[in-house]
Amino acid sequence: MNRLNFSIQIHAPKEKVWKTLLEDETYRQWTSGFCEGSYAETDWSEGGSARFLDKDGNGMMSQITVHRPNDYLEIKHLSFIMKDPEAMEGVDEEEWSGALEIYRVEEHEGTTTLVVESDIDDKCKEMFEETWPKALQKVKELSEK
Repeated sequence: MNRLNFSIQIHAPKEKVWKTLLEDETYRQWTSGFCEGSYAETDWSEGGSARFLDKDGNGMMSQITVHRPNDYLEIKHLSFIMKDPEAMEGVDEEEWSGALEIYRVEEHEGTTTLVVESDIDDKCKEMFEETWPKALQKVKELSEK
């Protein structure tokens, strides 16, 4: 498992960036680069569950382990949800179990730095190295509107 780190500068208050990350409409927009039709079923509450799904209902079951609004979010991935087992072909569920995804925002003089840390298995590393920067660019565009 690799921990990938990404960051982007956004000319918007951190509250707006946070809202862009988590609100259903904008979440669907910025995550579409990973998989068209992606969405989350969660209320983002600390200790609560989250289902991150594609348009066909395949995805990940996760837990929100830490949520400090407008500051820090930590998500622990627990298992796959596979309505279509072929959709996850070649991906090792055991390796992904326990993987973390962390979001941090810091604001300084009207500019917010969004930092994402994501545990990625070797098979998916190259794909996420390409898609995470695009996703963060979309968060920037949506937040700066």
